[in-house]
Amino acid sequence: MLKSVVVSLPIRLIAVDIDGTLLNPQFQISPTDLAALQRAKAQGVEVILVTGRRHTFAMPIARQLGFDLQLISSNGAVTRSMQGETFHRDLLPAPVCRKLCTAMTEFRGNTVITFDQENKGAIVLEHMNELNASIQKWLEKNSEFIEFVIPIEDSLTKDPVQAMFCGPIERMHRALETLSASGLRNETTVLRTEYLARDLSLIDVLNKDCSKGHALERWAKFRGIPREQVMAVGDNHNDVEMLAFAGVAFIMGNAVEELRSNGWRVTLPNDQNGVAAAVEQALNF
Repeated sequence: MLKSVVVSLPIRLIAVDIDGTLLNPQFQISPTDLAALQRAKAQGVEVILVTGRRHTFAMPIARQLGFDLQLISSNGAVTRSMQGETFHRDLLPAPVCRKLCTAMTEFRGNTVITFDQENKGAIVLEHMNELNASIQKWLEKNSEFIEFVIPIEDSLTKDPVQAMFCGPIERMHRALETLSASGLRNETTVLRTEYLARDLSLIDVLNKDCSKGHALERWAKFRGIPREQVMAVGDNHNDVEMLAFAGVAFIMGNAVEELRSNGWRVTLPNDQNGVAAAVEQALNF
């Protein structure tokens, strides 16, 4: 049984994560979650998707909602409309990314660099030999955008959106230790996403002060919406800054354990229409 939520100010903006939150374990939006977001939109509440996915990879999900919205993609690096109008980009400087590649030589086979373009070369890696089955499926779906470059630094003729390290959780924990020792923490933002059931960890390295939270705060300020009237729903480590900014924050019932210590409200899991449950509580449907 979920506890009722008393919201002192009406919610004007709902920010929803995609994977592990809006999508259920079958990677679908449930009819109940869809109906709740559509009802919120019909009542004048703005809905925005905030995801670690690239803009193009998030678009099929956005289209299913049935209304126009903004997408905050690549963990806050790009804010863009469904029509392709860019509100903000926060790119990782190429010189910083080169230093990163050098520092992370041991994990070169787990390295992916993404660029803000929609053609071959948007996703760059040296090879797929060390990427596990889960990320390989993602790469297969994005095959038209992939380019193999050896050494990967040669692709850095312009600033990328981000660098990403993907692999089993234990190996990525070692990657985090190497990254911490590199001295690049002051020049970058490092975000982690983990899926225990899939033994998959994603480490995203973005420009300094770039995150879902920074991007959501920027958009809310542009729209003239105070944080007290912003609601956010997420499930993983890379959602922390977004949840911390929102005046009303919900974590999914399937959220990673570490998020439970922050005192945020807990909604139902993503296989039980957790997004709809949170929206219905906050908007008093």
